[in-house]
Amino acid sequence: MKEVIPYNLELVEKAREYRKKPTHAERYLWEKLLRKNQLLGYKFTRQKPLLQFIVDFYCSKLLMAIEIDGEYHNYQIARDEERTNILNSYNIQVVRFTNVAVLNHFPEIEKDLANIIKVREIELSNPSIPLETMMLKKI
Repeated sequence: MKEVIPYNLELVEKAREYRKKPTHAERYLWEKLLRKNQLLGYKFTRQKPLLQFIVDFYCSKLLMAIEIDGEYHNYQIARDEERTNILNSYNIQVVRFTNVAVLNHFPEIEKDLANIIKVREIELSNPSIPLETMMLKKI
């Protein structure tokens, strides 16, 4: 039996708007690393509705969300932690970087993401972890 990751249909239009107006850091990460399966051959999508959220980048094969946080995230730490916990409950790994880190320390970000993905591949291939292919369901 497949577990389902629901998403709210009302977020689809908002996600489209976000894709049209990415932050500078989001655009940079997308163009330099995530677009066209550049990162270890994995396909990432931008501004993906998941549950009641829109994540900046998502790879369904890895069950991984990448969030690029601007300064306003310094004022919503508890909210971001709750969001991460909810996504984690669906076995979605959330990786967070700041805008500043993406723009000023890109080589390190690239290495970190490659290492995180390699660990994630091991986690997902470990037979002791009861994972099945996750699908999205419109709600």
